[in-house]
Amino acid sequence: MRSDLAALAAVVMWASLATLAATLSHIPPLLLTGLGLLIGSAISLPLSGFKLKRIWPSPRVLLLGVYGLFGYHAALFAGLQNAPEVQANLVNYLWPLLIVLLAPLIIKGTTLRPRHVFAALTGFVGASLAILSGTQLTGEFEVGYLFALLAAFIWSTYSLGVRAIGRFDTSSVGAFGVVAGLLALGAHLIFEEPTTIASGDLLPLLLLGLGALGASFYFWAYALQNGDAQRIGLIAFLTPVLSTAMLVLATGSPPSPLLLLSASLIFVAAWFGGRGNN
Repeated sequence: MRSDLAALAAVVMWASLATLAATLSHIPPLLLTGLGLLIGSAISLPLSGFKLKRIWPSPRVLLLGVYGLFGYHAALFAGLQNAPEVQANLVNYLWPLLIVLLAPLIIKGTTLRPRHVFAALTGFVGASLAILSGTQLTGEFEVGYLFALLAAFIWSTYSLGVRAIGRFDTSSVGAFGVVAGLLALGAHLIFEEPTTIASGDLLPLLLLGLGALGASFYFWAYALQNGDAQRIGLIAFLTPVLSTAMLVLATGSPPSPLLLLSASLIFVAAWFGGRGNN
């Protein structure tokens, strides 16, 4: 149960990303990600008791972490910039489904049962309804969809890899953030226009770094190392629902029936798919 709560905490923090990103929309995405990851990496200091040896993992674990944090965000931004955002985000949210379906291939002793497949598909339909509520799809194919699919694959395999690679100190996520953040800042210097950070950006940037691009990754790593990866994948479908709900609250708009139906489907999927053992 503690792992489920940790996964839910990560999901709630990720759900705040859209609202905070809207506030900081004038900051280029790679710069925003780099700064956020570096801020979030500071959490590892008190978490490790200020012992740097605990933070810095083996090269194998560090490579997995950088693959996940930097690879996912780089592919996602490429997807969002080269395809309609709503559709690209929908493709991106295949990652919880992929966690459920790929778990038996990566995590020993995990079995894919019919209820997992049914629950994962139900959860994806629910997430899709949340993303598409009030939005029209376009029928044209964009190369950005391939980047979004790559992002989904990277995050799902990273997440399962956190469980499969063996135990490592959760504070090591800070090392992931440092390296991935520096890579993101380097990519910003190459691909994006220079931008000045205003004083009014500091508080939302701090909240973003400590939450959606910081503590969430520590909670996520803890959840995956200690819980049922397939159940956690189903919990992750709540991210677009909560994200849309936060935007609705921030803008004062009434929730749409699609959003309510979406939440219902995801709760059913998480309950049904999480019953019993793997």
